[in-house]
Amino acid sequence: MSRWMLVGITALGTFAAYATGFGLKPGLWEVRIVKQVVDGRDTTAQLAGASDKLQQAMANMPPEQRARLEAMLKQRGGAQGSNGGFRICVTPEMAQRDKPIVDKEGRCQPATASRNGNQTTYEFHCSNNGVTTSGKGTAVASGDLITTHVDMTTHHPDGTTRVMQHDSEMKFLGSDCGDVKPPNMPK
Repeated sequence: MSRWMLVGITALGTFAAYATGFGLKPGLWEVRIVKQVVDGRDTTAQLAGASDKLQQAMANMPPEQRARLEAMLKQRGGAQGSNGGFRICVTPEMAQRDKPIVDKEGRCQPATASRNGNQTTYEFHCSNNGVTTSGKGTAVASGDLITTHVDMTTHHPDGTTRVMQHDSEMKFLGSDCGDVKPPNMPK
């Protein structure tokens, strides 16, 4: 599996972590991938290795090149965090949403979402550029931590099917996002 496919899968599962209208506060959050399984194969270590390589590559860059890359990440709504995670800025509008955000471009809207106490469950089905993705997820809020589990299946135009499971955590770091810009979310 290509590194970019893993990044895409990770992004889809991670942005499902916004699955709240509860527990998500405006401010700076750190997102960390806890586990990722693709087609029955645990790719968590591979993903962590890619993150470690990126951190190492950034550390070895000339300061001006590293600053440009960090600025680009921040402009796209993220910044490198600790433990292979990344940081995102959540706006008050994002925190008030009452439905899960499955992808940050807003192309994949949940078909259903229900809340029971501190747990939100949801299902989604979407299509983009001939790729169809469907799945279900659960997000649980506990204080300043939101954990998410997503099961999804992706069908590609060439007939390839991928079955994925993704677990992530979002930890609230504080109300000040500093220089991390929020992602461009749909209204």
